[in-house]
Amino acid sequence: MSQDEASAGTSAPAGGTPADGEQKKQDETADAQEQQRQEAWAARRALIAHGPEFVTPLARTATDIGRDQYGPTGGLVKGDVNYNFSLPYIRSEHLSGEVLPDDVEELAQVFHGCPSFDEALTRLKRGERIVVLSGGRDTGRRSAALMLLRCLKATPMRILDPPDSLSALPEQLDGAAGYVLLNLPTSRSHPLREPHLLGLRERLERTKGHLVITVEPSAALEDVPYVRWEPPGAEDMLRSHVTPRTGAEVWAGLCGLTPVKEFLARHQQPGEIAKFADQLVALHRGETDEETLAAYGKAAVAAQVSGWLTDHGRHLREKAFLISLAVFDKAPYAVTAECADRLYVELQRTANPREPAAIPVFGSSREDRLSLARARGYVGTEVTEWGPLIGRYFAEFREADTARVLLEQVWNRHPSARPALVEWIQDLADDGRPLVRTRAASATALLAQADLSSAMALLIEPWADDDHFGSWLTAANALTMAQLLSVPTVLKILHDWCTEDYGDLEGRRWTAIRAYGLLGPVHYERALEALLDAIHRPHPHDDPEADEDEAEEYAKEEAQQFADALELLLLAVRDRVLSTLAERLAGDRALRTHALLAFLQACKQSDERTGRPIVLDWYAEATAAVDNTAARHLVLFWEAALTDRARTSEALRILRGWVLTAGGDPRSEAALASLLPALGAQPTNHQRISHLLRAVRDATKPPSPVAKRLLAQIPAR
Repeated sequence: MSQDEASAGTSAPAGGTPADGEQKKQDETADAQEQQRQEAWAARRALIAHGPEFVTPLARTATDIGRDQYGPTGGLVKGDVNYNFSLPYIRSEHLSGEVLPDDVEELAQVFHGCPSFDEALTRLKRGERIVVLSGGRDTGRRSAALMLLRCLKATPMRILDPPDSLSALPEQLDGAAGYVLLNLPTSRSHPLREPHLLGLRERLERTKGHLVITVEPSAALEDVPYVRWEPPGAEDMLRSHVTPRTGAEVWAGLCGLTPVKEFLARHQQPGEIAKFADQLVALHRGETDEETLAAYGKAAVAAQVSGWLTDHGRHLREKAFLISLAVFDKAPYAVTAECADRLYVELQRTANPREPAAIPVFGSSREDRLSLARARGYVGTEVTEWGPLIGRYFAEFREADTARVLLEQVWNRHPSARPALVEWIQDLADDGRPLVRTRAASATALLAQADLSSAMALLIEPWADDDHFGSWLTAANALTMAQLLSVPTVLKILHDWCTEDYGDLEGRRWTAIRAYGLLGPVHYERALEALLDAIHRPHPHDDPEADEDEAEEYAKEEAQQFADALELLLLAVRDRVLSTLAERLAGDRALRTHALLAFLQACKQSDERTGRPIVLDWYAEATAAVDNTAARHLVLFWEAALTDRARTSEALRILRGWVLTAGGDPRSEAALASLLPALGAQPTNHQRISHLLRAVRDATKPPSPVAKRLLAQIPAR
């Protein structure tokens, strides 16, 4: 029985002392952390599976890495885009008073109808005096209301003030032919009911007037009929704005321009379309160029985000949902909404500490919330640690850059939100779900892109300085993704943390080591160079006067951290890292310990799709290649592991597992039929391999046929 097996089989007596119980708890905690650290490759998979799209370079194959070293991330905006466009003028929806006839006629020149408009107009022409339009803000409801009244020749028109009480609304009807009441406020305790409309109808009947009321999709309506407002298509609206000034023939050429197609693909709102139409007409007249037109379309995203965050009519809970969607873009909607409410509680604590956040359990529909956020929902497959879950409902912003812009503006333009945002992200980092923890790190990376020093001080450094492995991992993931976003000085931070003496702040060293392991597919040369440098540097715990127990604990932690990082580099980059390590394996004692542990950890990992051992498949591919250098290096590592007294038992256990799983896998059996004889070339290893195969063969009845066949491949001595 091995020492490990003996330890595992020992249990404390039932009447153990409190000290025994405390020791058991410490052992269980250590075991749990050890199990986590054995999952370095699984943690990398989780980062790639659950992170935003900008983590994709980490999934590059060894073949991709061989072709080139990774450069700037394609498709990402780096730095500031310095286009001096002012925000579009936004008319106050609650500006009451008479509507000027000239404004109505000007609007009529560019207004484009739609089925929702036709339905509302039909109701009014049928004799109804009041129609309610239910739709999102900034979707053209005001324009539709005015055009409905114009079609009825209901002039003059008046915009009404939202009343403090619905019962006071009839008092505002002063004899005009048409009225518009925008964004009527309602709630569950004060819903709009049919009796509220009876007095209005009587007044309107006497004066032959009409009223159009607009409400948001979440409005509380009881027994009140309404028309669900869906605006016209973006291209139809843009055409209606452009053709009166250019003609239909010119429009046919303009609509095919790349900036126009990109603009329309973002599902723009009516106000933005009107502004873009002015720029498009200016292009036709030679007053601007296509580059400026394209830049204007991109600037519209920033303008829209700014409008969301500064809109006093948008509830704080919905702003929290926008921020949460920026963090969980392309993630399951339910997770986004759940975490949004947690953020709302934090924001409300900042905005009004005396008033607790009230969260409606059954509030707006998800479709309405996504519409207000200019996002879309879709059905997809969620990756989990138990396997894929098909049929999950995801949510994403329609414009790809919205998430980045929104987080940048929240972080830099609204610093009062920082305490709540930091508290929320830290809470996400402690969540039990890999998706949520990963998005906490990716959000931090985006905040680092906006303001590195603040993100470091408020989030990354506290995680790195913590004494918990999960916090180090979150910090490492955040710095890894920040580097993928080309945040300046990240590589310098990693190098300093990895190689310099930070006293008791050992977590920074472990954080940097893991980040280097993750960055292998994009910066393997710099990562490997830094790790080798760190392995050979003396540290305070090497001092003979240092506490012996503390030094031993530090050495164990360091060995595991270096092994995890080297394992990630080996599996992600493969031949180039393997070659560098193999060349130093015999003469570099400091590296040898970490490299052998890393190699054996790598040998335990299986391919997600095939279930076969990754390293065994790697060996099979290497033996089939014209240059068999990688195959020789893999054999060299196995020989070293089998002859290393600290690693022999573990190496044999792994080989035994490979033999057992090869019974139903001819490809794995073929690879072992090549590998095991190569390992048996040394007399000592020949004895070990032969004994292993005989033990596997004789452990079952009938004897294992695969072990029997593999044993026949080992030359007799």
